[in-house]
Amino acid sequence: MAIDKFDLAILRELQRDARASLGDISAAVGLSTTPCWNRIKRMEGDGVILGYTVRVDPTALGFRETVIVQVTLESHSDETIYAFGRMLEEIPEVLEATLISGDYDYLIRIAVRDTRDYERLLREKLYRIPGIRHSKSSFVLRTLKSSGIPLSAIAPAEGAKPAREPRAAPAKAPKAGKVR
Repeated sequence: MAIDKFDLAILRELQRDARASLGDISAAVGLSTTPCWNRIKRMEGDGVILGYTVRVDPTALGFRETVIVQVTLESHSDETIYAFGRMLEEIPEVLEATLISGDYDYLIRIAVRDTRDYERLLREKLYRIPGIRHSKSSFVLRTLKSSGIPLSAIAPAEGAKPAREPRAAPAKAPKAGKVR
């Protein structure tokens, strides 16, 4: 799917505020509402827009600590990797898990209330997963940056057709009549 400058502008607005009205998005990107809506629907259908979410402050709900855990598995078979992923899906405190290259196999981001909560999670959940050879934990001291996809780094597709705005009908003059 070719992404042009209007699509990028729409995505930028939605990343900024997914609750923005269609009218606000349309005005911000320079399209009328119908072409803007059609583009949003097309990007949803093509899998560019995966969904709409709410950002929640974890500290407001008592999750004051974030832990980054690096994990190495005993085996790298498809079955082991699949089983490990399924087990992580069952741990609600696991926010994100990625298979990575380098010295470790996985990078896991976990939300916990405090160090005791993390110790409990290790004993009761993480270390009960079979096949973990080694793990290393680091507590996040401060998040310096958290952002969406860097849309400004994407060049619009060459030759992508710009949105065609329907021509507005000429404004009709008000009917002559009595002024009150």
